[in-house]
Amino acid sequence: MPRYKRFLTEVQDGFVPTTLWLLEEIGDNQEAKKKVKNVDPKNIFATPKPERLIQQILTLGSNAGDLVLDSFLGSGTTAAVEHKMGRRYIGIEMGDHAYTHCKVRLDKVISGEDKGGITKSANWQGGGGYRFYELAPSLVVEDKFGNPIINKEYNAEMLAAAMALHEGFTYAPDENYFWKQGRNENAYIFTTTTHITSALLSSIASEMQDGEFLIIACRSYDSGADKLFKNIKIKKIPQVLLDRCEFGKDNYNLNIIDVPNVSGDE
Repeated sequence: MPRYKRFLTEVQDGFVPTTLWLLEEIGDNQEAKKKVKNVDPKNIFATPKPERLIQQILTLGSNAGDLVLDSFLGSGTTAAVEHKMGRRYIGIEMGDHAYTHCKVRLDKVISGEDKGGITKSANWQGGGGYRFYELAPSLVVEDKFGNPIINKEYNAEMLAAAMALHEGFTYAPDENYFWKQGRNENAYIFTTTTHITSALLSSIASEMQDGEFLIIACRSYDSGADKLFKNIKIKKIPQVLLDRCEFGKDNYNLNIIDVPNVSGDE
């Protein structure tokens, strides 16, 4: 019967997916378990996916440079394959696997120690990097009376960094001026849990240069202190945060902020 003939140059790159994926093509759980055993031989992940399976899925559903999300990263197979295939990726894992499997596995991929999975077919030689974030506890919680308060797990430095980032400042404490904790051009932010007195404000104002503006986030201040200086604005915490973030929740609704000073290749 007549057939329509098409050449490879006339069709898009890739292949048409079939409904049946054979073990010989995409691997199986035994193959995947052997792979993760090299990552952590004492704590073998129970349900790993073979790298060839993830490779086929990513080939069908993404292109090099695309951003792929795996919100249940598990043993880190997806991130490892994405890295080898030149994808950008975000992986979320709330269990200990983030440390025992995912991080260890990606470190091996980057160093070139990872020789299994799709390493050979992808011609992976090592390289690249990633950033590793830890989910901080809720910044604002409720006390026994239902009032919003700052979580006691936050120390002074953590609180100052969080406030600076939430207010749009780069957290970079100045060595000479204690009140310059964060900066945005000629504007600064100072976060403190102590009571702000008029005398302290006057001392800070005397050190400020023309054109500089300061935001002070504190728990309390002298009556009328917020009107003493036009270039100093005082905000109470945690009220300033209530419209900016959810609190008292532990879930995947994350507002990730790029925290500075990430060490190593993480």
